[in-house]
Order: sequence, then C-alpha cells, then structure tokens
Amino acid sequence: MNHTPEILAPAGDAQSFLAALSAGADAVYCGLKHFSARMQADNFSIQELARLTTLAHDMGRKVYVAMNTLVKPGEEGKAGRLADRLARVVHPDALIIQDLGSAVVARQAGYKGELHLSTLANVSSPSALAVMPQLGISRVVLPRELNVDEMRLMAAACPEGVELEAFVHGALCHNISGRCWWSSFLGGKSGLRGRCVQPCRRVFDRKGHPGRYFSCQDLSLDILAKALLTIPQVKAWKIEGRKKGPHYVYYTTTAYRVLRDSPDDPNAKKAALSYIEQALGRPSTHYGFLPQKARNPVDAMSQTGSGMLVGRVNLREGRKYFVNPRQPLLAGDLLRLGYEDEPGHQVARVTRSVPKGGRFDFTVNPAAGRPRAGMSVFLIDRREPELMRRIEALQAQLDKIPELDSVESKYAPVMPKPYKPARGERCESVHIWRQPPKGPAKGAAGVWVSATKTQHLPLGRAASTWWWLPPVIWPNEEKDFADILEVILKRGGKRFVLNAPWQVGLLRKRREMELWAGPFCNVSNPLALSMLKDMGFDGAIISPELSGEEVMSLPKRSPLPLGVVTFGLWPLGISRTLSQDIKSCEPLTSPKGEICFATRYGQNFWIYPNWELDLTEKEDSLCKAGFMQMIHMREPLPKGMERKDRGCVFNWDIGVL
Repeated sequence: MNHTPEILAPAGDAQSFLAALSAGADAVYCGLKHFSARMQADNFSIQELARLTTLAHDMGRKVYVAMNTLVKPGEEGKAGRLADRLARVVHPDALIIQDLGSAVVARQAGYKGELHLSTLANVSSPSALAVMPQLGISRVVLPRELNVDEMRLMAAACPEGVELEAFVHGALCHNISGRCWWSSFLGGKSGLRGRCVQPCRRVFDRKGHPGRYFSCQDLSLDILAKALLTIPQVKAWKIEGRKKGPHYVYYTTTAYRVLRDSPDDPNAKKAALSYIEQALGRPSTHYGFLPQKARNPVDAMSQTGSGMLVGRVNLREGRKYFVNPRQPLLAGDLLRLGYEDEPGHQVARVTRSVPKGGRFDFTVNPAAGRPRAGMSVFLIDRREPELMRRIEALQAQLDKIPELDSVESKYAPVMPKPYKPARGERCESVHIWRQPPKGPAKGAAGVWVSATKTQHLPLGRAASTWWWLPPVIWPNEEKDFADILEVILKRGGKRFVLNAPWQVGLLRKRREMELWAGPFCNVSNPLALSMLKDMGFDGAIISPELSGEEVMSLPKRSPLPLGVVTFGLWPLGISRTLSQDIKSCEPLTSPKGEICFATRYGQNFWIYPNWELDLTEKEDSLCKAGFMQMIHMREPLPKGMERKDRGCVFNWDIGVL
C-alpha cells in the first residue's frame, strides 16, 4: 500500500526557496550563514529566513534548518544563541544536526521542534535506530549508499516516533557522508564543517593513465523512486542541491512531485524524466538502489561537471572570447567555461538574449586565467520567463510580510562537570592493529573487529584487548557483527571502542564492560561528550581534525576521560564504492603530487595517503593536559609503496575552518 512522502527541496538563497514553493515542495531545507554543511551556498540571515518561513507556513509547507556541522570547543554558546533565535524568530519545523552537542544546545536554548539526524551522522544499520528516542531524534536521514532492500530493513527497525528520509536526487560524494576527511587533511577545509573543496573531483594519475577516479556522477532515482512508496517509514524524498540555483530546484522538485503523485501514469513518467533532463545536473546514475542492478557511480574517463553543453570557446583577434550557442541563451543564464581544475575555468553571466547559432562575447575574469580555444561551455543555470514570473508572484507575497524585530539571545551553555582522573590513573599508549603481532605488543593493544576474517582475531587475549568496531556497519552485515561480538564477550572481552555512537545498539552494556567512542565518531566539544556519557560511554577519543589549541583545551572541560590519535595512517575517506579501473593498494597521484591508495576491509574501501599523521613529539604535553590514551594506528602500507615523511600534524597548527 502506497503512502505520500513529502518532497523535500533544497534552497541556498531566497530565489531557490521561492522556486521550491512554486514547484510544490512540501518542505524546504536550508542553512544559515553559520553551522551549515553547505557554507559555499549563499545561505540566509535570521531575518530573511523568518519571513520566508512565514510565507511557507502560510502556504501549508514546512521549513527545516540545517545546523549540521561539527561544533568546535568554544562554539557551544554561539550555536546555542543561534538555536535560541531560530526558535523565537524563525519557528522552523525541524533542525537538521550531525553533532550531538547541537542537540544539547538546541534543547537548552528552548527549541521544542523536531530534531533530524543528518546523513553526516552516518546511521547505517538497523540496530542504531533503537537509540534515537533516547537522543530526542525524530527523523534519520539515510546514507545514499543503501539499496532499497537495506532501506526496508532500516524501516522495519524504526521504533515508534522515529521516521526516515531518503535521498532521491543530487550530487554523490565518493566517500560515505561523515566518513570523509580528505579536504580537511590536505588543508583544514573540512567537509564536516561545510567547507569541502572536493579534492576527489581532481584528475589523478594511475601508472600514466590520468582519470577522475574518485569523481561520481549524480544520483537520480527518477522512476525507481516509486519503490519507496511501499516503505511507509520513509516520510521524505530528499533532493540534494543547496548550492544550485532556482532553475534546478524548480525542475527537480516538479519531477519528483509528479513521480510521487502519478507513479503508474506513463505520460507523467515521461514528463518527469524531461524535467530532470532540463535541470542541468551532472550525468546521473541509480547507484546501488537496485541491489540486482547496482551501478558504479564513477566513470573515470569522463567529465562529471554539471550543466548542459552549449558550445565551445572561440577566439578571435585581440584575445576576444565568444561562443556560438547550440540553443538560445536568456539574459541571466549562467555559463561555466571548462572544469574546476582546468586553467581558465570560470563562470560567466549572460547579459542579453542570444539566439541559437548567435554569438555571445565573454568578459574574461583575469584572476581565473585565460580560457583556451575549444574549451567546453556549459549552461549551468537559467532564468526562464515563466519561472521568473512564478518567483516574482511569490516575492510579491513575501514583500507584504513585515520584517520581524531583531532578537538578541542571552543563552549561555550549561556545561558538564569535568572528569577528574583517579589517583594513580596514568596516560597509556594504545596500538590498534588490523592483524595483531603474535608476540608481546608494545603498550596496550587494540584490534579492528572483522566479521569475515575472524581467524585473525586474538580471542585468546579477549579480556585485555581493545576491540574496535569499524566506522560503518551496513544492514546486510549487522548480524555477522552481532555474532562475532557475542563470541568476543563469551571469551571475556570487555573493552570496546565504537566508531559511531549509535553502535551501542549492537551491545547491551554490562557492568564490567568499558565502552569508548572512537575517533571516527567525530567528537569535538564537551556537550557532545556529555551526551555520550548519558548513552553509557566511559571515555572518548576525540576528532583528529581540531587545532592544537582546541585539542589541549578539551580534557579540562570534558565529562569523560579522553584519548587522541597521535600516530599512524589516517584515512582520507571511507567509501562503499571504487572505480573498476583502480586495483587495491595501487598508487594514485594527484595533480599536486600527493599519493594515495585504496584498500578493502569488509564491504568498504579505505583511502589512505602514503604518509602518516605524527604527533608523537606532543605526547608528553598531551598527557600533562589530561589525555589518558595516545592512539597509534598501525595500518600497513602496500608492499613496494614508499612511505613519505611529511611531518604531518593534520590541522594542529593551521586549525580547521
């Protein structure tokens, strides 16, 4: 029996917001100028969003506000004051969060609406959903990597009061959301803070063969979205694209509204596919939605930029650049010259209407470099008269809504009581292995739990070993992990590191059990740590993304004992897919000479650089600051690959944006 999920549209600016309403979106999600995971979008001020939300509510539509970034130490008050002003001025129907600290400040600040857990939080297995009511989460945004059968497993595990949201269209990241540190590791611009510079979109060299080996096509479920109508717990079809313009928002929203409302009408399907084609996105894929017809989203030999090809750059005397478009251009259209990593790449706005085959002269931006003759020109956004009339009609209604008085917030966070080590409790080094050495290990030993290679697990030392769960466990492997954890417990295992907070759903804590949150939980502030304590955690290993100053400040503010990763290969990201052109453990070289490789563990591919994070010189200071565990990640390099010494300290010196 079919149900009617809401069509959830993106908006990065006011015109896109109005386009979503005009297209019939049931809900719009957007971000503010802070704490949004799409900081490259224009985003909204409180006053602007308040008026837009009033308009949406007058039309019977909902508004969800994304506060879905990591909250760094010292930002708790700022985040809480923002939540307070949202609650009192904007009145959104939900906040979208990934950081548990955001949930704490929102409730402390008096926000009483729904809390939705972002896909960046990576709730990837059914048992995780049982934890959500305890956290006050009413909706979970599913990972894009799930197929429809896995979505059904997630739906069947939903407790009362918890619903699901599934992506149906938009950009795909190569790495799993919340499991990518690539941009941050190479320069402090974190995807978990909405600042990703997309290094995965670059051309990499594989033994003399260049290609975009990590650049994905867009997700487009199009007519396959019909299958979601039979899953009543999937309450929303989500369209990605907060950096897109109103044209994209209008056409994709219209397409999926038609597909939802007329799933069995052939003419409706044809119209919807036409709308999607006109939306000017990237080449698209169904990805793994159909398990029997899964598609690799990477075509390494093709370009994956968005837009419709309309011509090539021509050059005439005097270094004048122009294009003869293959279709008419409208005043206000946006054109993209080339690709982001191509010299001369830039975006140009069309200033007048140009007929098919006519000529449009570019005004070149000198800072972007000179385009080359023959460079591809793409139409990436446009302003059709009918769409603009629709937006202007809603703008006229919006103009009648008075601007609300500015509201100042006096919110101050209520911080947890700091943890005090017991007398005699000392800092220790913990070495984490894929396959532990047979002889005595230096310091305390930990091992990654594998559901497939159980013969390598040191079950004879179960009681003294730290058992690390992987950062992602998929629905189809959850039972295998539950079974091996039961074996470990029966052998005396009691020290577990969970690399997603929701993995507590796999373990019923016993009195003698010690649970730590691992570094892949991305924990970065005392309020998130207080939530972990309430969930039954006994300690936490903090996010490695933080600056040295932020790291050193945390132990004296934390309600739990803390650990920190000080040595080893840290992954650029973790993915469920890999280009068929890449072999495991072979080197790939970026345009800047950085070497990485991919290796498979279970169902996931871990992408590593060939150099190690090394904070060992700072371990004495970290111990004095109050850290109780120094984590050494003993990841092996592939045979024959040179280990590069870069003196890497991650973001210790430069900080993270």
